Amino acid sequence: MDYFIIFIAVSSGLYFHWWLYVRIKRWTDRDLALSMAGADADKRTYMLQRLAAAKAAGVKSKQLASWLEQAASEYRAD
Repeated sequence: MDYFIIFIAVSSGLYFHWWLYVRIKRWTDRDLALSMAGADADKRTYMLQRLAAAKAAGVKSKQLASWLEQAASEYRAD
């Protein structure tokens, strides 16, 4: 029974740390995209769409900043 309690405690702790890591990573990626948009609401929407496209395309974390910078430079305010 002691091993079962230890297993549950360790596995729940590991799961919580994984969950927290994933949430923080999502928040930082979103903040990166929004920081490139500035105060323009249309550009913020555009950058969030480009972030979703980057995730769908499988852009790596190291390349995400340059990918988003390129997307921001391609934005045209109509």
